[in-house]
Amino acid sequence: MKSSRRSFLRGTFGGAAVGVGLPFLDCFLNDSGTALASGAPIPVRFGSWFWGLGHTPGRGIAMDGKPEITFLEETQPLVPYKNDLTYFNAFNTPLDGRPSAVHFSGWVAAKTGNVPRSFGDTPLPTLDVIIADEIGSDTRFRSLDLSGTGSARDSYTFRNSTSRNAADVSPIAFYQRVFGSGFVDPNQADFKPAPSVMVRSSVLSAVHEESKDFIKTLGASDRARMDEYFTSIRQLEHQLDLQMEKPEVSEACRIPTPPPEEEALGIELDVAQNNHKLLTEILVMALACNQTRVFNMLYSQALSLLRMRGESFTHHTLTHEEPIDSELGYQRRVAELHVYSMEALATFIQAFKNIREGDGTLLDNTLIFANSDTGNSRVHSVDNIPIMLIGSAGGRLKTGLHIAGNGDPVSRIGLTTLQAMGIPVGSWGTGSLETSRVISEVLV
Repeated sequence: MKSSRRSFLRGTFGGAAVGVGLPFLDCFLNDSGTALASGAPIPVRFGSWFWGLGHTPGRGIAMDGKPEITFLEETQPLVPYKNDLTYFNAFNTPLDGRPSAVHFSGWVAAKTGNVPRSFGDTPLPTLDVIIADEIGSDTRFRSLDLSGTGSARDSYTFRNSTSRNAADVSPIAFYQRVFGSGFVDPNQADFKPAPSVMVRSSVLSAVHEESKDFIKTLGASDRARMDEYFTSIRQLEHQLDLQMEKPEVSEACRIPTPPPEEEALGIELDVAQNNHKLLTEILVMALACNQTRVFNMLYSQALSLLRMRGESFTHHTLTHEEPIDSELGYQRRVAELHVYSMEALATFIQAFKNIREGDGTLLDNTLIFANSDTGNSRVHSVDNIPIMLIGSAGGRLKTGLHIAGNGDPVSRIGLTTLQAMGIPVGSWGTGSLETSRVISEVLV
């Protein structure tokens, strides 16, 4: 049966007709188509931070097999945070005979435990989605996804190949989204749910009965898609229900200062750095105010398009075009841009450390999975991709360590991350990436 894209599920609420639009379905397309004040524990948050093009070989950290981290030239900005993170190297990405999709296979394998068949293939959910399914339903936002590059598509968080979480890119719009009309200060004395929240919750419930009849008319693939759609609707209803209740008091919560009214978006380095900083400042307070427990921040794309103001060559183009300096033995300008990436990561970490929570900081109650797409920026290799776990996840992780993988599959880091976040999984990954071996050295 073919139906119009303009189809709605209809019901009644308060004597008036209401409708909820439907997602794109095959039948719409052609055949080609510690403790809080209440005594509850301080929540543990999870997030990711991504940067493109990794490091220059021999300039990231010393691959000396020692248990402590020796930061080299490109990671010097991270030295003050040595005891806040664990650095993993020498973990590999077996491709199982599949071609390497450049700037794609590496980060997909690290974040999904699966080697994609081709560029754009992400059949399994990324780590953040798995974790959000477990811990993200009791907050206003299931997750907050951000990018400093100015493009909403620069987001590496997926449920599957057709379900990508778009990124917030404007600091002004992000501030309004989180701290605008729908925000309830958890520390205010009086609480009254907004009428708009009450209406939205009721409207979603009003179409429940008609949905059952509509689903009976669909084919198998559309029924599966509708099931996913209504799962998200039920999650939204639950989050709306939470807004009908007075939130937990959070002493760390402070409404941040709005960002400047004039803003620029784009891939010029100074613009992207400024937006990354502004988005970060809003994000950490959104976490402190318990608006979400899951987040993703992208500093630069896998094939980093950041460029110095006034220059035509991007970071990525330079990895191909810049000659190796005969005296230094590496690409000088590429290496400079790698340092800027680590400076941005240092800014991100410090923002979490600035927020006091109980006897510690927001960083102490967070686990940040920071990774890139390649181990060697010049040849775009998928082995030895730099990955860091930052923060101790509420005391669940040891930090200050250097873990050398000795060629083990990169999915061991993902499995360790899931278990540190309390996800009940004994194994993770597919093919040669499937593993049941956590990295016990970092688990408390």
